[in-house]
Amino acid sequence: MFIRNLLAGFLVLIFGFSNGARAEEQQSVAIIKSVTGDVKIIRGKSELVAVPGADLMRSDVIMSGPKATSGIVFKDGTQLTVGALSEIEISRYVFQPEQSKYDFALYLRKGEAIYSSGKIGKLSPESVSINTPKSTVGIRGTRFIVKAE
Repeated sequence: MFIRNLLAGFLVLIFGFSNGARAEEQQSVAIIKSVTGDVKIIRGKSELVAVPGADLMRSDVIMSGPKATSGIVFKDGTQLTVGALSEIEISRYVFQPEQSKYDFALYLRKGEAIYSSGKIGKLSPESVSINTPKSTVGIRGTRFIVKAE
């Protein structure tokens, strides 16, 4: 009986830690605030329709169709407006001010976006980068437009 209880406790401990790690990986990093036109969220192998209030996760790709836009607000207050015919991936996102951990990286494959800094850009501008197929933008200001063709 003791061995069975010990084994059961051990399994709960192992699965509890692995589920906690998975939950952290799948934690929401942003929310869709507005959508016009056809905007999709690609999450792994799933394709979701973007609607206001939808959560975004690390590694999500936002794809907008013709005449489509979306407004995104990240946990730190960073705002991103994604233009028509754009494809942007949330490469990395860490906002843990209590541990002074910050990391924010987006990859704009094509299209255009307007970026407006939140707390990460103000507290740790060196932790923010916007990448395109041909360049990387380091953040030194608070608002800019980036375009990738």
